[in-house]
Amino acid sequence: MSTLDYLMQGFSVSFLWYNLLFAFMGCLLGTVVGVLPGIGPMSGVALLIPITASITSSIGLSNEQAATSSIILLSGVYYGAMYGGSTTSILLNTPGESSSVVTALDGYQMAKQGRAGSALSIAAIGSFIGGIVTLVALILMAEPLSEMAIKFTSVEYFSLMILGLCAVSGLAGKSMTKALIMTTLGLLIATIGHDGLSGQERFIFGFDSLSDGVAFLTLAVGFFAVVEVFKTILEADTKDIQIAKITRLYPSMDEMKESAGPIARGSILGFFIGILPGAGAILASFFSYIMEKKLSKTPEKFGHGAIAGVAGPETANNAASGGAMVPLLTLGIPSSGTAAILMGALIMYNVQPGPLLFSEHPTVAWGLIASMFIGNVMLLVLNLPLVRVFAKVISTPARYLLPLILAISVFGVLSTQNTMIDLWILVICGILGLWLNKHDYPVAPMVLSVILGPMMEANLGRALSKSEGDWSVFFSPSHPVSLAFMTFAILWISIPLLLKMRGKEVLVNEEG
Repeated sequence: MSTLDYLMQGFSVSFLWYNLLFAFMGCLLGTVVGVLPGIGPMSGVALLIPITASITSSIGLSNEQAATSSIILLSGVYYGAMYGGSTTSILLNTPGESSSVVTALDGYQMAKQGRAGSALSIAAIGSFIGGIVTLVALILMAEPLSEMAIKFTSVEYFSLMILGLCAVSGLAGKSMTKALIMTTLGLLIATIGHDGLSGQERFIFGFDSLSDGVAFLTLAVGFFAVVEVFKTILEADTKDIQIAKITRLYPSMDEMKESAGPIARGSILGFFIGILPGAGAILASFFSYIMEKKLSKTPEKFGHGAIAGVAGPETANNAASGGAMVPLLTLGIPSSGTAAILMGALIMYNVQPGPLLFSEHPTVAWGLIASMFIGNVMLLVLNLPLVRVFAKVISTPARYLLPLILAISVFGVLSTQNTMIDLWILVICGILGLWLNKHDYPVAPMVLSVILGPMMEANLGRALSKSEGDWSVFFSPSHPVSLAFMTFAILWISIPLLLKMRGKEVLVNEEG
């Protein structure tokens, strides 16, 4: 079958009534998640995993159908949050999620000038175009990358996973040392349970329920959703919310013309940054803003209501979320924290993302890609006429929202895991996550290493077994792809350290 045939088959799956419903629910909930300050796509996706599992089970779907429907909903939450995050940035000067920080610079200034409607509309249009462009690129790249990756041996897979961990560690948080500590902690957590090679139990400390390891779902919900509840309770802000008024909803022709270039550039830039492990939507939006300011004939307008400062970053962050699907689906390597959670959700259904996904589970892969086209149309329809409704969501009192999130977290984990030890782990993760957040220890590298840990161990064991314990096989010219991955991994970690050391030397010389 050709790529077009597979895509048509994907549309036939995504147009099933329940998948259309899942796509709509994901887009709607994702927009709400993006609108509510502090929750973010990672927390939203983690929180909804047990709910999707319960719904798919209740309507009697097979494992393959359940995996497809669940990932359709969760992906809708992911890119829906990118749409919704701009609402609070523009109306409140408070980013709904981290990748919308840049949008606040000019978006809020536009709102103060009475142009909130134009800013919100351009953000929605840019996100739509960015999403469609990256989906086309994903379709064109998916099969060639999968065919290339099928030729990988355990040596190349292990090296690729090392590169993924180094990339996320190199770009997560302010301190690389703290990011590497969290990566190591995740790998240690991944060793709990059965040894994949010998079958022996390890580090279960007498708890038989830990023989299969610590459940990814419990960790994800605890470190993201529960942490946000605890954080909001402890850092409650009682000031009144002042929302900018929305008058004219749609942008003028001049504003559309001014936004065309930034949207086109943001689509391409966001896609390629999204592919990079560890980069993600945050860097895409920042780079887009910097590029637009450099290219602008009137850079002095940036920071004072330049519509290009909204169009470029908002397009780029949504394009990056689509770009993140390329390494996730074709190589099995998530390039962001949210992509890592999506990967964990697929593994829960025994669907392994990677080069065999398109041959072993074409319904899941192509159904997801087709549903993303539908989801982007849904989001455009939702965000343009209903933006005033979503603006009202911002003022939801915390006393109603926080207990709901906590209840969903507890019952969601209990309904899928059904053990008290998981409830204790959930609470411990929430408390530990609060401390980690306060001291700027990034959780994303830990989540990624928990997911990749068992696969890394299995591939490492197979590679060393074939090489009779020779570790140099990962750097051998006979495995050039592995050598390239390892070289990039070392450079990804070492170059920032060298630049930092170089900066300190320059500072000391200047002071001397």
